[in-house]
Amino acid sequence: MQRQGCTLREMIDNAIQDERLTTSEYNLILAQANADGVIDAEEKLLLAMLQSMIADGTVKRVKD
Repeated sequence: MQRQGCTLREMIDNAIQDERLTTSEYNLILAQANADGVIDAEEKLLLAMLQSMIADGTVKRVKD
């Protein structure tokens, strides 16, 4: 696993555990996913999982 994928996974796992995601955290997650200029299959899967959890209300988007 690439280092970016691991860090991205940790960031997303933290948001899931908190059940909330601030705008700043969301922007950091996107920046981490784009850090190397390529969003690979694992990163796409992690981002899709997070988006799904936001859509179904499992993780709530909140203001900073």
